[in-house]
Amino acid sequence: MHELSVVTSIVKIATQEVDKIKGTKALEIYLSIGKLSGVEMSSFHFVWPQCIDGTVLKDAALFVEEPEGKAKCAECGTEFQMERSFDNCPECNSPFKEITAGKELKIKKIIIK
Repeated sequence: MHELSVVTSIVKIATQEVDKIKGTKALEIYLSIGKLSGVEMSSFHFVWPQCIDGTVLKDAALFVEEPEGKAKCAECGTEFQMERSFDNCPECNSPFKEITAGKELKIKKIIIK
């Protein structure tokens, strides 16, 4: 379950940012976790409370945006939505594509007190 290491990394980064400005805690955290990022959101939400307990994120409000997967076919140029990273082009059935959205895994913003 790599969601545990993802959340642990988020806690570490948030702690560094709070310390950097000599804050006391994070009030809100905004994340972008794409549908093609490989993060299982139910597992993420399961480990989140345990990982943030006793940290600067303990009482922080969590906001998660989950961008849809999008790609552009390398063969015919069709832009299409993807559910899974191995989806083929709906027009020409080519497996070759450039994923243009949905692989994000980033902290967008932290509101610090």
